[in-house]
Amino acid sequence: MHVVPDFSVSPTQALLAGPDVDLARIDPHSTPGFDGNKQEGKARLEAGKKGLSELQEKLFAESRFGSSISVLLILQAMDTAGKGGIVRHVVGAVDPQGVEHHAFKAPTPTEKKHDFLWRIRKELPGPGMIGVFDRSHYEDVLIHRVRQLATPEVIEARYDEIRDFEAGLVDSGTRVVKVMLHLSKEEQKERLAERLERKDKHWKYNPGDLDERALWDEYQHAYQVAIERTSTPDAPWFVVPADRKWYARIAVQQLLTDVLAGMQLSWPKATFDVAAEKAKLAAT
Repeated sequence: MHVVPDFSVSPTQALLAGPDVDLARIDPHSTPGFDGNKQEGKARLEAGKKGLSELQEKLFAESRFGSSISVLLILQAMDTAGKGGIVRHVVGAVDPQGVEHHAFKAPTPTEKKHDFLWRIRKELPGPGMIGVFDRSHYEDVLIHRVRQLATPEVIEARYDEIRDFEAGLVDSGTRVVKVMLHLSKEEQKERLAERLERKDKHWKYNPGDLDERALWDEYQHAYQVAIERTSTPDAPWFVVPADRKWYARIAVQQLLTDVLAGMQLSWPKATFDVAAEKAKLAAT
């Protein structure tokens, strides 16, 4: 019987990014805590689906009996880093009725009339749900910093607002998992080239991606500052090396599994006499 390799160090420890993080020292091609190869990584992903799915079902079941807890997974990354793959291959392995997914695009004229967190609050996960944000409120301190869409004073104030906002989420029972998929510039070039070579990937290509790519160093600095300012003990950042898609997927899968396991979830107890119901069923 083949034994599927496990993490020697959980991503919850290996990928934790505190205020002292240095993105330049993190190798996007590395696989922290996992010594296996690509095939073993794929096997690890498959093996981890059952445990994650069961924990998600417990979270959902508890909400039907009064629990208000939930999980919010925030995915931030440069284009082509693999956010969609995380949603499909990791989150997609659990019951879809227990997931609320939202991809934040450029704000609409209506959204621009409100503060930057207004549209975020509208999409927060309900009790028992795993919420997934494909991009998030962090766009308002990343793009806005790089593109100078807001003044430095406004952006600095937003870091404080974000910390307060996320602290409030945690206080209300939402566990916040923030993931930066850390891609190398070289790998992004290869992935963009693949989108241009393959007809089935042309729909994914956006000429505007090259405009953002031209500002690569500025974005890396913006991520560096955002993580420094907003990684807290209750709402930490995790920097996940993303050059190897298979590693990023098993890392995020384990992050979700760890946070759910830490919530001490259990199956709700029956609110009826089980023995009596068995007897009635047998008589039918």
